[in-house]
Amino acid sequence: MNTTLTTSAVRERLHTLIVIDVRTPGEYADGHLPGAHNIPLDDLEHAMPALREAADVRDLLVVCASGNRSQSATVTLSRNGIPAAGLEGGTAAWAAAGGDLHRPAATAAAPKWAMDRQVRLTAGSVVLLGLLLGLVIHPAFQLLSAGIAAGLVYSALTNSCAMAKLLGKLPYNRTDRTDLNSTLAALPHN
Repeated sequence: MNTTLTTSAVRERLHTLIVIDVRTPGEYADGHLPGAHNIPLDDLEHAMPALREAADVRDLLVVCASGNRSQSATVTLSRNGIPAAGLEGGTAAWAAAGGDLHRPAATAAAPKWAMDRQVRLTAGSVVLLGLLLGLVIHPAFQLLSAGIAAGLVYSALTNSCAMAKLLGKLPYNRTDRTDLNSTLAALPHN
C-alpha cells in the first residue's frame, strides 16, 4: 500500500478502507471522514493490537487535519509491522475536494478547539507575555519570546510540533479510556 493516498483515490476506495482519525476528540467531532474511527495519536500505542487485527481484514487509512500527524502515525504503525496509508492533505484536503464530513450528534460538552488553533493561542500568548514582562520587569523575560520563535522555526524545519504534543496530553484533548476501548471494539477484526 502507498504511504499516502490522494483524496480522489480515497473517494474511490473509501468503502474498502478502515479509516483511523488520529486527531483529538474535539477535532474529530468538528468533522471527520465517513466511517472514521477516532484513535488520537497519543493513544496509538495502546491501540496497536486492535489495529494489527483490523489491518488483517482491510487496508488502514490514517487521517488528521493536514497530513502531518497521520504521517507520524503511519511511521509508528509501520515500525510495528502494520501497513497503513495516510490521506494526502488530511481532512482539510478532503473537505476542499468536496468530500463529506460527518459530525456526531450534538452533545452538551463545550466545543473543543482544533490543535493548530490551540498551538497558535499558546505560542502567541507566551510571546506576548515575554515581551510585556521584558518591558515591565526585566529584559531577560524576552527570552520566552525568543524560545517560542526558535521552537516555531524548528517545528517548520522538522515538520513536527512539540507544543502540539504537549497540548495533546492535557485532559480536554484526551479521550476517555472507555470511549477508546469502545472505538477499538468497533474496529473490524478476524
